Amino acid sequence: MNVEDTTRNGRFRRAGYAAIDAICDYHQTLGERPVVAQVEPGYLGKALPNEAPQRGEKFDVIAEDFQRLIMPGITHWQHPSFFAYFPTANTFEGVLADLLSTSVSNPGFNWACSPACTELEAIVMDWSAKLFGLDPTFCIESGVGGGVILTTASDSALTAIIASRSRYTRLHPDVPLDSLVIYGTTQTHSLGAKAALVLGLQFRAIQVDIKDDFALRGHTLKSAIEEDLGKARHPFVLIATVGTTSSGAIDNIPELGQVLQEYPDVWLHIDAAWAGVALACPEFREISYLDAMNEYAHSYCTNFHKWGLVNFDCSTLWVRERTLLTDALDVTPEFLRTKQGDTGTVIDYRNWQIALGRRFRSLKLWFVLRSFGVEGFQAHIRKGIELSKLFWSLIQQNSLFELVVPPSFALTVFRLVPPSALATPASATPVGGQDGLAQEKDLVAGASPATTTNAIPSRFDVRSKANALNRAFYARISARKNLLLTQTDLAGTFCIRFAVGAVRTEEKHIREAVDVLIEEAQATLREWKD
Repeated sequence: MNVEDTTRNGRFRRAGYAAIDAICDYHQTLGERPVVAQVEPGYLGKALPNEAPQRGEKFDVIAEDFQRLIMPGITHWQHPSFFAYFPTANTFEGVLADLLSTSVSNPGFNWACSPACTELEAIVMDWSAKLFGLDPTFCIESGVGGGVILTTASDSALTAIIASRSRYTRLHPDVPLDSLVIYGTTQTHSLGAKAALVLGLQFRAIQVDIKDDFALRGHTLKSAIEEDLGKARHPFVLIATVGTTSSGAIDNIPELGQVLQEYPDVWLHIDAAWAGVALACPEFREISYLDAMNEYAHSYCTNFHKWGLVNFDCSTLWVRERTLLTDALDVTPEFLRTKQGDTGTVIDYRNWQIALGRRFRSLKLWFVLRSFGVEGFQAHIRKGIELSKLFWSLIQQNSLFELVVPPSFALTVFRLVPPSALATPASATPVGGQDGLAQEKDLVAGASPATTTNAIPSRFDVRSKANALNRAFYARISARKNLLLTQTDLAGTFCIRFAVGAVRTEEKHIREAVDVLIEEAQATLREWKD
């Protein structure tokens, strides 16, 4: 090693130690920081020069600027009072694995690039399939199916849809491409519509009903298929969801699978991006329809980087028949050929994805699964669900709030109950029956509510008033620096999501959040009366 290398190693060692210290300090002080970045759009452009420096700068200066300029613009997804969207996992095992994987930086597109990258991915994907109770055919070791680590659930869905399109067009070569339809629901993540946009296909969002808690039912699917086939449109893939973003809905996979038995050329993709890791706990497998997934699904996706303790990004996709992926995605010019690949004795993961190069993501999944073990992983999931139960039990004790849909895993969707002059009396039960939203729907339609004490004329815009109240309530919450929630819309009703799952969230943070919500709810109602 020459003098320059020795010097660079010494600088890296010092900078690395300092970076680890800074990371530890950051996590130790997270609870003291505002959850949301306290900056205005364009703040960074005003602070940085218009061009890169002509001469290199000392790393100490760069590190100082990271703290001075970058950190103020970070929204802290690891904050214990971050209850927005869905969690993004962060553990020191994942941080260190990412550091080590970048230290051996390689594109890992085939086995020969770095055998460990490919083989470790195959192993941890089989570990994970067994952790979740997936059918053995989804494992690499089955020789039939297998798993691959991609970037996000959108990437995973697009990959599965490409495979399903290739399969369908081989089976039906005379069907025009512009007649192909991707199925989802009005609750499906935007990944379905985005895939259709990218592939130049149609996307149909099948309407789901509040009476079914926004889950897709078999009879609804069958009606949609019959309608489209009658109009020379060809559904070729259905995206069913376990834990939708807005409502936590779980599509009725047993019913959907039964319907698709009549249409065997339609691919069933399960998007369980957020809730799928809950399959690690046997007690949540029945409500997730695991048995039906194992019987009917062609592909299954969940994100370890959400609730699953692995740092972003780590989206895991399993397929029942791996050749359906490789048949659709294998492009092998001469310069990519290898002896091992030609003989078919190894996996070349470039043929399981859209891109050629890929990160060494399996290392952090391996670190996490080994460090936490199955029991530690299960404990993390159960903790999130117990904290979520605490949250909705606390808000049910207060007449200010009502649940909009039944709680789902670690997600609660709720709203501020409108005053009696604007809507119906407060309800402490989910609004799937004759209360809350269901009553509002009756009122808007002109029906007489079953339990309303102050009847409101049907022409009175109940929902609009309730939505305006809750928008005002949400605006007050959003102005707070000490917690973050997100909004959504369910069947025209404005409501608020509370998603638990951050690694550092404890009971005290749930209770503090409820106190804030009560405070802001009371203030909103006072202003509303004024």
